[in-house]
Amino acid sequence: MFVGTGSAERTLAEDETARIVHDLLAGQDIDGRHVVVLVPDGTRSAPVPMMLRLLHDALADRARRIDVLIALGTHQPMDDAALDVLVGASGIGRARLLPKMTVLNHEWSNPGTYADLGTITGEQVAELSEGRLRAPVDVRINRLVAEADLALVCGPVFPHEVVGFSGGNKYFFPGVSGPEVIDLSHWLGALITSHDIIGTRGITPVRRLIDHAAAMIPTPRLCLAMVVKPGGTELNGLYAGTPEEAWAAAADLSAQVHVRYVDRPYKTVLSVMPRRYEDMWTAAKGMYKMEPVIADGGEVIVYAPHIDRFSATHGALLAEVGYHTRDYFLAQWDRFRDYPLGVLAHSTHLRGQGTFEADVERPRIGVTLATGISEEVCAAHGLGYRDPGTIDVRQWVDNPDPDVLVVPEAGEILYRLTSYRD
Repeated sequence: MFVGTGSAERTLAEDETARIVHDLLAGQDIDGRHVVVLVPDGTRSAPVPMMLRLLHDALADRARRIDVLIALGTHQPMDDAALDVLVGASGIGRARLLPKMTVLNHEWSNPGTYADLGTITGEQVAELSEGRLRAPVDVRINRLVAEADLALVCGPVFPHEVVGFSGGNKYFFPGVSGPEVIDLSHWLGALITSHDIIGTRGITPVRRLIDHAAAMIPTPRLCLAMVVKPGGTELNGLYAGTPEEAWAAAADLSAQVHVRYVDRPYKTVLSVMPRRYEDMWTAAKGMYKMEPVIADGGEVIVYAPHIDRFSATHGALLAEVGYHTRDYFLAQWDRFRDYPLGVLAHSTHLRGQGTFEADVERPRIGVTLATGISEEVCAAHGLGYRDPGTIDVRQWVDNPDPDVLVVPEAGEILYRLTSYRD
């Protein structure tokens, strides 16, 4: 079944949200069954506490077991205090607030986490990627999902640098998947480039690959796809049904809610990053969402004084690889082919578009970090540096420069040129 509603002009009342949750689950065969609910980590804005409370109310007296699985991908695991904040249990405790739910990190680094679902052949990958890649890929998923009686995605939809729009089956791949599909899907997005795929509506090649992998999951799949009002956790929309149909409706609304259009490109963009982004692996969204409106030769400044590392997970590899354009890697593939494709993809996404000819790399724009990462370390990674203490955000806002765009709470709203919409 498919239910849901949404509008860019208003937000949903809690009773509307509760009705959609109830209508989705009322006819499902979940009595005495095991249900796994997939939710985002703290890097996404979403009313996770409300949604889990409503799901607890709907499932507690019916399901035999309810696991809430954090779709980390390869993000850092959340500690107990962070999990309490995520589900709205600070000062209460998860066991008291949601007694029938067990909240778990996706243990992506533990080989025992996964169930094998089979292989997507090289020929299938070539078809799904529109000829960009031709290599088989093993498909593995968190075994909790594979062994459950129902897998329910409950997550927001935003413009996304790898797949076009996030959400839906992306909560399975890469959310709780093995590294194989994570790496392949992210590199496919990098080949297309973040600039060209971010905010693309419809079924992109990356979405096609993800949907194909998700169809291999033996467990029935449902989805609550949220469209979150910018700057908060109220909902402009909520759609429920299969991951494919719920995501499609949410992506259509997200394209109205989460995309800002400007008439001309800017020489400088200051992306002010919220504290929910704890490293550059996640805070790089301050670049992704702004790249389309930066003029050739311009600069994005990622302002995040609280960030002091590139990635707790991938930092050592990033120190070896650095940040480069897609063409830099492709021209020297023998040198980089053994690195994880997901790391190479992140590198290209943050560095942006550019060329590599006659052994000279020419990025289209400059990327400068105003963070707690030192000038020396930024230079070693191929990025610019600015002392964050020299930036007074309020002064930048109060004394506007027509060539400068200041974006508070950056990372979720995509900026595009008006000509792109036309």
